[in-house]
Amino acid sequence: MLQTIINAFKVKEIRQKVYMMLLLLLVFRIGCFIPVPGLDRGEFSSAISGNDFLTLMSSITGGALAQGTLFALGIGPYINASIIMQLLSVGIPALENLSKQGEEGRKKIAQITRYVAILLAVIQSVGIIVNFANSSDSIQTSLFFNQAWLAGVFMTLVYTAGALIVMWIGERITDYGVGNGQSMIIFVGIIATAGQMILAKLGEISGSSASDAIWELIAFALVSVVIFFAIVYVDLSERKVPVQYAKQIKGRKMYGGQSSNIPIKISGGGVMPLIFSFSILSFPQMIGSLFNGGNNGFTQWWTKWMSAAATGWGSVVYTFVLCLLIFGFSFFYAQMQFNPEDISKSIQQNGGFIQGIRPGKATENYLKKISNRITLFGAIYLSLVAFVPSVAFAWASMDLVNVFSTTGILIIVSCAIEFEKQLQAQMMMKNYKGFLK
Repeated sequence: MLQTIINAFKVKEIRQKVYMMLLLLLVFRIGCFIPVPGLDRGEFSSAISGNDFLTLMSSITGGALAQGTLFALGIGPYINASIIMQLLSVGIPALENLSKQGEEGRKKIAQITRYVAILLAVIQSVGIIVNFANSSDSIQTSLFFNQAWLAGVFMTLVYTAGALIVMWIGERITDYGVGNGQSMIIFVGIIATAGQMILAKLGEISGSSASDAIWELIAFALVSVVIFFAIVYVDLSERKVPVQYAKQIKGRKMYGGQSSNIPIKISGGGVMPLIFSFSILSFPQMIGSLFNGGNNGFTQWWTKWMSAAATGWGSVVYTFVLCLLIFGFSFFYAQMQFNPEDISKSIQQNGGFIQGIRPGKATENYLKKISNRITLFGAIYLSLVAFVPSVAFAWASMDLVNVFSTTGILIIVSCAIEFEKQLQAQMMMKNYKGFLK
């Protein structure tokens, strides 16, 4: 990957795109430090730490949510809107038809996604503000004529505007930079959060416990290398199903006869099954905390049995339910990404076949069988990833256990691999253009 980056910087056009991407990411990071008037950042941060889902969202925004700054919502509303539209495109025929209409259809879906992102940004802003207004004195109404509703409206507008600015920055990175802008914003946010925690640990080296801090950092580095290597190895692994295309004679020319393969990734769903699972388990707790400041029977029961903070038998129940959700969403998302019926029809229409398998229904069943087996291993892999890194980092250092969340590790790996592929594609296009000239 390092060699790819070095080669990319030798090309002027790609170098300019990388500089543009870095400039836009710098604007995003500056917005993560702009405070919102009338908000007690200390109270806001302590309230965030009590919710698993909000802690994950805070790490994605580079700590902006925990600090209650302008870009507190980050790219979250747009990502959620994209996921919702992707799911609806499967179940709603009108959206499914739009997705098959080429560039114009994608533009219409993108515009609808923006509207949904605005709606989600408003809902999330109101939910967070009402939550903290009930649970603490984090909102200072003295700046708003002692009117709590006016303070709430102001902060809702500010956070919604911040989310729209981040969405705009992400789209500009996609248009004028390298890679997917939304992915790069998430990547930078997670790296920034990790960097802040590691720098805080480095500050302990000059203190009385310097030797302990050094050994903890060394152990953390070793564990990080092993975990990242294992995740990259699995993320790049795939099952290739060989496909042979028959020779066809059209006029005086012969077509086909070549062989190809269908790649099926072990972790085809990527990080989505984990995000869905954590969101479902954290969302009821967040909603329950809106009523009576969280001091109600439902919220207390959910915290005891269905949250990461559960202890004893509660932690066992939480782990079991989380694994079930990961398995369910892994198979659901795999079916969205890999449709054996469509692929079987495409192979048959192009005169292809799988050795030893009859075209049509038999090919569909064969591909479905392979996909289910691979998805099973992928679900087991994601279930292990949901717990093993936290245990390993806790062994290295309790202070650094939250530097990389399980979801954050998968996002970092996916974004880094995607960025390298985009650089390679850009260089390949440049070489083709130079050859044609």
